[in-house]
Amino acid sequence: MTPRAAEPSGRFDHAVDVLVVGSGGGGMTAALTASASGLDVLVIEKSSKYGGSTALSGGGIWVPGAPAQRREGYVPNPEGVVEYLRQITDGLVTEARLRQYVESAPRMLEFLERLSPWLEFVWKPGYADYYPELPGGSELGSTINVPPIDLRVLGDDESTLLQPLALAPKGIWLGPKELRSFYRIRQSWAGKAVLLKLIARMVRARVFDERMAAIGQSLVARLRLAMRERGIPLWLDTPLVELLTDADGSVAGALVERNGTRQRIGARGGVILASGGFDHDLAWRKEHLPEIDQDWSFGNPAAMGDGIRAGQAVGAAADLLDEAWWFPAIQWPDGRMQFMLNERMMPAQFIVNGEGKRFINEAAPYMDFGHAMIEGQKSGVTRIPCWLITDHRSFNRYVVGGHLPIPKIPGAPVPTGRKIPKAWLDSGVVKAATSWDDLAAKIGVPAEQLRATAARFNELARKGHDDDFNRGDSVYDNYYGDPTLPNPNLYPLGAPPYYAFRIVLGDLGTSGGLRVDEYARVLREDDTVLPGLYAVGNTSAPVMGRSYAGAGATIGPAMTFGFVAAKHVADRRVTNSESDAEAAQTLNSPRR
Repeated sequence: MTPRAAEPSGRFDHAVDVLVVGSGGGGMTAALTASASGLDVLVIEKSSKYGGSTALSGGGIWVPGAPAQRREGYVPNPEGVVEYLRQITDGLVTEARLRQYVESAPRMLEFLERLSPWLEFVWKPGYADYYPELPGGSELGSTINVPPIDLRVLGDDESTLLQPLALAPKGIWLGPKELRSFYRIRQSWAGKAVLLKLIARMVRARVFDERMAAIGQSLVARLRLAMRERGIPLWLDTPLVELLTDADGSVAGALVERNGTRQRIGARGGVILASGGFDHDLAWRKEHLPEIDQDWSFGNPAAMGDGIRAGQAVGAAADLLDEAWWFPAIQWPDGRMQFMLNERMMPAQFIVNGEGKRFINEAAPYMDFGHAMIEGQKSGVTRIPCWLITDHRSFNRYVVGGHLPIPKIPGAPVPTGRKIPKAWLDSGVVKAATSWDDLAAKIGVPAEQLRATAARFNELARKGHDDDFNRGDSVYDNYYGDPTLPNPNLYPLGAPPYYAFRIVLGDLGTSGGLRVDEYARVLREDDTVLPGLYAVGNTSAPVMGRSYAGAGATIGPAMTFGFVAAKHVADRRVTNSESDAEAAQTLNSPRR
């Protein structure tokens, strides 16, 4: 179809068929879909860098039935996946949205693969869904990734790609299939081989000036390259000021700021909000969840909730604004946040609250762990922070806090050697002690209870089953565990010194947002559609409810509903054009 000409300049400074607000995975997928559907599209980005939280992420895309899975002969039963999502969302999400996701996610990836040779996707079998024991859950998992890419292919766009919050040394990158092996550096030859690969990559980067990137950086780079192929404009440094509406309340465009002036952008087909959540608006977050009193988010630094507020200002409803993609983490004294993932699956460790008690299966999915921290805090028992307790043997056998359990290497880019780094102890983030009583005093928990917790844990570990919290029963628990043990997640703590790592409640970004239907159309409080407005990603209320299906369950829905929203706009434009043509034909027909 041929887009209509721009509206008269008296109303808008610029007009397109689709205005996309935000340049993360959801926004770029929406733009690519709209463009491929014959629509004139513009993407605006608030910050001077594109990529949003997708660029900072692990880059996984949770898509059951993806083409990459089908190529390997694995096709999850769609009805089973719907049932799986129905169980974990616990009635918070409509059946129509769940089914739309399950049906459209594979189509979205198929569309992208056909659209551009830059858009390659591979399956990561073996990283189980987060609840593989539930009906419809998968032990093989449905996490889809992209291959690494040399960022030099971006040319000028390389400098405006949002960089990770903690930059790795040049040449250090890990593909998703390598990370598990790397964590087993002491348990397997595969782990040692990954270490050698990293050394070789560092050498190549210095000799050939390679700038390889994997995970979220690679995904965003590939989407940007596909946008360039199609000539889709991306306006950086262009924040959304407010949405513009017609007399009937439908959204007709947006007021934006660009180059120091305000411009009115018309959107004939609709505005798609993909601007993320309100990750770093601490006041707003505390309003909805007072237990969060510090900014511990890993999300895009520019994510302040602009799109959500703009939608609410024109009558949109919002849901689950107290929710986020929780992720327990370490915060170092310089403010740097570090994920606490594989450490929670280590065999010889347990986590205690302010009473010195365990309170959850430590290896549980990070959303569940975050909810447990919040619930405890609400009950008056300190779980923010909580403490991961381990021993010296484990510290020298597993990757803990980024420390590699290998001999000391002077000048290494990460901590190495047999001793715990002095800077860690000086920071107060890590405590060391030669007895349980001493450790209890340092972390502020009752000594008698900590001794009892350690004794109980060791008793269960020697037996080989966690009768209290069932740690190790799920295939998901085992993923980063120690495969050399009968129970990969259980082993008794041995001789001191003992170490305690302070865990705070981090998150990957807020997940609550504007209420939407199965087409990503924004809804009012009475659940009627707000015409002309769509929301995807963290700007919309999550299709995952308060749960998380598997690795990539944030980016998967963002990209899928970006695709769905753009297709809906395109279909509606075609219908309207056909209706206009029929009306014109009727008017011009001779009367009988």
